[in-house]
Formats: sequence, C-alpha cells, structure tokens
Amino acid sequence: MDTVHKWLLDNRISEVEVLVPDMTGNARGKFIPADKFIKQDNPRLPEGILAQAVNGDYPDDYWELLDPRDRDMNLRADPNTMRLVPWANEPTAQIIHDCYDMDGNLHPLSTRSVLRRVLALYEKDGLKPVVAPEVEFYLVKKNIDPDYELEPPIGRSGRPESARQSYSIDAANEFDPIIEDMYRFCEQQKLDLDTLIHEAGAAQLEVNFLHGDALELADQVFTFKRTMRETALRHNVYATFMSRPMAKEPGSAMHIHQSVVRMDDGTNIFAHPDGQDTQRFLHYIGGLQKYVPLLIALFAPNVNAYRRFTREIAAPISLHWGYDNRTTGFRVPESDFRNRRVENRFAGADANPYLAIAGTLVAGYLGMKQKLDPTDPYPGNAYQEEITIARSLEEALRTIDEDDAVVDILGENFIRAYRSVKLTEYEAFNRTISSWEREHLLLNV
Repeated sequence: MDTVHKWLLDNRISEVEVLVPDMTGNARGKFIPADKFIKQDNPRLPEGILAQAVNGDYPDDYWELLDPRDRDMNLRADPNTMRLVPWANEPTAQIIHDCYDMDGNLHPLSTRSVLRRVLALYEKDGLKPVVAPEVEFYLVKKNIDPDYELEPPIGRSGRPESARQSYSIDAANEFDPIIEDMYRFCEQQKLDLDTLIHEAGAAQLEVNFLHGDALELADQVFTFKRTMRETALRHNVYATFMSRPMAKEPGSAMHIHQSVVRMDDGTNIFAHPDGQDTQRFLHYIGGLQKYVPLLIALFAPNVNAYRRFTREIAAPISLHWGYDNRTTGFRVPESDFRNRRVENRFAGADANPYLAIAGTLVAGYLGMKQKLDPTDPYPGNAYQEEITIARSLEEALRTIDEDDAVVDILGENFIRAYRSVKLTEYEAFNRTISSWEREHLLLNV
C-alpha cells in the first residue's frame, strides 16, 4: 500500500474511487477522501454486490449463494490500476480493487478473481497468455424513452449517417470532437489504444488495444468503457456497448486476439521458426471449438447479445476456424511465427472483459491439456453453414456447468451464481411484452 499512498500524495489526490468490476463488468464501489483512504485499512463492501443482476434484481437463491449473514468483503488495491480520473472536477484517482473474503481468500464471485485463477494455471506451466481486444461500440442520439428506437447522432456536417461507412475516414471525422476527447482521456489514463476505425454500422466505431498481459488488458477494457461513456455524454450523445442496439445495423463485438508465450524466454508456442503451426496451437483451437459453445453465456451475457448471431453481419454463427477468414468463429490472421495468434470472434461488446478473456483462455488451455484436434480449416464462406450456437441466453445457460473441468477451473460457486444472476435477468426480460407481439399478435391470432 505504500506505493499507492505515495502516488496519491505525489499527485495531490483529493478523492479516491474504489472500484470493483461486478458480474456485468460495470463499476461498483465507493468514493473515499484521499486522506481517509491513506489512513484506513483495506476498505470493505458488501459481498452481495457481486451477485446483482444488470436490472438491479437479485436471484431467488441469493441467500444460498452467499453467506446468510450478508457479510462484507475486504478490498485490496491493485497498484497497477492506479489512474487519474481525467473528467473529474478535482484531482481524483480511480483504483481497481481485488475482492477477498474474511478468511483472506480471493472472493469466488469476483470476476477479476476468476481471471486470476485461469492465469495461475498458465503460470504453473511456465506460460503466459498474450491478448489484444478489439472493442466496437455505437454513438447514438440521446434517448430518454426506452420505447423509442435508437438513432445515430448528428455529426459535424449536421446530418446523421444514412449508409454503411466501413473504414471511412470522413465518416469517423464526423465525430472528431468526441474522438479527440476520448484519445486525450485515454492517454491521461495510460490506456494502450492502437487504432480507431469506423465500422459498418451508422456511427459505429472500433478501438484496438495493443497486445499485452491478459489481466491488464481486461482492466483497460473495463476502464475504456467508463471513459467512452463519459466522453460521449460531454458531447450530449450516448456511447453504447450493447451487442445489437439497432435492428437494422450490425452488432458490436469484442474480438479477442490471443497467443501464448513461454515465461522464460518469451517464445510464442503457437508456431515454429519456419512459420508452421505447432501441435499445441492446433490443440488450442480444438479447445476453443469444444468449450466456447459450452461457455457462450460468458461471451454473450445478455438477452440482447443473441440478436448479433445472424448471417452476413460480421458475427460468427458456427464453430469453424480458418486462416484469415472473417466468416469463421475463430480466425487465424496472417502473421509470422513470432505473432501467430487466433482471434475469438464470439464475444460481444457487452461482455464482461474479465470473463470473456477467462473463458477463451480456459477453452484453449483445456484444448492443449486434453490434446484436442480441431476440424480442418474452413476454406469458404462459413455464413452458409447452419447456425450451431445458442440463440438465447436461457439456452446458453444450460451448458455452462456441463463440463466438470470448466466448473473446477472457474469455480463451482461462481458458475452457480453466474447462472442464477443471468436467469434472473432472462426471466425479467421474458415478462416484457414487445411491440412486435402487440403489432402482429394482438388481432391476428
């Protein structure tokens, strides 16, 4: 803690945001004056916040998932996550904290704990995953009535977008003031953004992160989402990471590029020096093909996410893999042996980055351990294949505890809590009657 306290004093911080990523990947926590933060022991929060649904509800078995006394948990600041809050009116720090139970163990329901457990398995084998997320999102006109459909915002030209503008420089420049503030805020927070592009949807953008440590990149995506929403609000628009916010536009993904290196010398284990794939790389892909469908609820965690899995809108619908093939669920980009990697294209932008990264690394790890062989690489358009993944959150949750090896790694308590929380959300959604039902069923059935 001395490192944290010194940093707070050196930067003349007046207030600290104590942050904990919840099940949805959003920030929970408290504000503490910096002088109080320095003087006190580890801050505490009720552990119940880790089992709260996106709509604020709690699952029916809440008291079975957690201690019936509704206990606190201890928080420990991670010095690697200390950042200024660039949009605050006074010098404010944000620090992500790990959650521990009162016995000093990482709390099993903390999504950051889940990723830490997965990374410990690789470390035990002398390996280190390297990831690079690509995060898509939409800018939309402010919408204070949920009954109205979302619309693209007005750009610098005074007109909204009306046509697909993939990779358009001019279309991205429409939102220059927002983008400039976003880059400024990210630079102040030392977020390792690589590139920004305009995606296929109206006012849909994508940012790519530089490859690096898996936990650090999960922290950066978590921080970036907060940053992007705050930046957009300063310009009187919304930034949304919904997986499919508009019916006539493509969905938003969080593609995860991943490789594995040896900890001792940094050698990429996925390719030989002559450029040929290693057997472990193929086993890794075999693990993705076997386990990603079982864990699809981590990559598509909300009821809206399954609207993204539709043909011809740049989202995968089957478990094929291929070389530089964007129609497959797992794409191997063109690269030399040092940068050989595979891209998991299933995760939506709405996914909790800690769980999405943990899920894909678990799948690859088990593939290598079990020496699973993948199918042959797919040579053509995989959108012509049948849809072979879950089409609803309720269907996806049926398989999340199907494999004992997955449950053992992610934790039985976590799997049970995640399933309960997400079923609570699904049932709440299922009680809502949509406008489509009123339009087509009211007088016609």
